[in-house]
Amino acid sequence: MIPFPISEASPVVFDGPLPAEADVVVIGGGVIGTCTALYLARDGLRVVLLEKGRIAGEQSSRNWGWIRQQGRDPDELPIMVEANRLWRELARETNVDIGLVRGGVTYLAATAAEMARYEAWLPHARANGVDTRLLSRSETADLIPGMARDYAGALYTASDMRAEPWVAVPALAGIAVREGATILEHCAVRCLDLSAGRVAGVVTERGGIRAPEVVLAGGAWSALFLRNHGVSLPQLSVRATVAATEPVAMSYAGGAADSQIAFRTRADGGLSLAAGGFHELFVGPDAVRALPKFLTQLRADPFGTRILPAAPRGYPDAWRTPRRWQGDAVSPFEALRVLNPAPNRRKIAALSRDFGRLFPDLAPVRIRSAWAGMIDTMPDVVPVVDRIAQLPGLTLGTGMSGHGFGIGPAMGRILAALAQGRDTGHDLTRFRATRFSDGSAMRLGPAL
Repeated sequence: MIPFPISEASPVVFDGPLPAEADVVVIGGGVIGTCTALYLARDGLRVVLLEKGRIAGEQSSRNWGWIRQQGRDPDELPIMVEANRLWRELARETNVDIGLVRGGVTYLAATAAEMARYEAWLPHARANGVDTRLLSRSETADLIPGMARDYAGALYTASDMRAEPWVAVPALAGIAVREGATILEHCAVRCLDLSAGRVAGVVTERGGIRAPEVVLAGGAWSALFLRNHGVSLPQLSVRATVAATEPVAMSYAGGAADSQIAFRTRADGGLSLAAGGFHELFVGPDAVRALPKFLTQLRADPFGTRILPAAPRGYPDAWRTPRRWQGDAVSPFEALRVLNPAPNRRKIAALSRDFGRLFPDLAPVRIRSAWAGMIDTMPDVVPVVDRIAQLPGLTLGTGMSGHGFGIGPAMGRILAALAQGRDTGHDLTRFRATRFSDGSAMRLGPAL
């Protein structure tokens, strides 16, 4: 199994000569970009995916590994239902064990008010044929034995799944290559090549590629890339810490979370632990600029984000990161190949303590490894999936807001269709890029 998380120290797996031209260039080798390349290749297009660092080197190998329908934004849920099906299909198309397990996802409720919030989401599940249901106090205790806390109940979706992201996304890239896609790691796209105001290709550190269509799936780097072309996107990135334990003797095979801790079993018998609803924001120029857009989110969850004074050197929103550059100059994407933030050590210790308190009859958990990732998020906590009017020929898929791994296959198929001007099969109005500038009221996705 590939060591996790993937980083710049991981070997380059996908390489080769730079093609002179393509039908579509995909920027970014996370789960969204990888799946987009896969479905473009399946449609018979010449597609080149370019990744400045490593496939899944950033948040796509650092997430919780949940493939979750439960609690999704109502407009996102139909896409997630499709993704649930596509994951099962894709897992059968590779000889790599990606750890795909239908273990279910459980949201634990401490109070009647939380149960009411969960119950209010159930109509969305029913409308999309999802098997979500409310569990009583005793049903919750039976599902996850050994918990010391007496929960009022839970929201439970048995059909939700999990997989090992640091294995799964490179496996998807392998499928894409077999389908005809060209994937190059350690090859940063510096900027778009524009002709008469529309996309004519890309300029990379190795040279240019002619292409009439480009898909930007740059995760935490997307807003920086767009700003260099005069397009403003109120996207920020927050740090989230995850710890992995040594094997634990648990009978529950799924994922679960309450207000303090989230956990899920892994293929190696251990657990992934994270803090429920906790993340950290490094303040930089984009954070200051985007603050008015994020006020609604901050008011709704004033204590869920810890503010840190400045991003480390080279981060997308670091104070000294250039906002403008030319194609013949070294770009910020080459200066920092992989965002590999240090985890919050205090939070790791708290995770171990909180899990031990929740399961006092288990042997004390031993932390095997810990890491952090930068989650790209939008003010309303749902992504942008749209054509960019200011740059004809550019399709954008970013700001997955911590939802990207699970929904990746379906979002990739949708972006592939958008880039070809085809019907996506879903209403994408909610995910339009202009919603932050057209006077629309801010509508937060459900904080579930």
